[in-house]
Amino acid sequence: MASDTSKIWTVFSLGAAIGAAAIAKKVLNTSWKAATGKNPPANPADPDVDVWEAVAWAAVSGTFIALARMLAARKAADYYSKSTGHLPPGLHKDDQDASAPTPVT
Repeated sequence: MASDTSKIWTVFSLGAAIGAAAIAKKVLNTSWKAATGKNPPANPADPDVDVWEAVAWAAVSGTFIALARMLAARKAADYYSKSTGHLPPGLHKDDQDASAPTPVT
């Protein structure tokens, strides 16, 4: 039974990550075109692409896609947890308490 749950979680989380990345890329491409008036660089490593445009695209797209994937993974884990009554395989509470004082080392 645990193996089936693990496989379901793997497929579910992978689907959420791929979906989030695809949506994020679409939003990024549209936003970039609206902001700059041109398409985002297809290949930022191309010497014909201005270096600062390539850097800006890499920073913005990398950050936005990573955030979208992280939020999708969190949402998927929350849905899984509510559906099954426990956290997905491989995830566990880290017992962080925002109100607790930070230890000084």
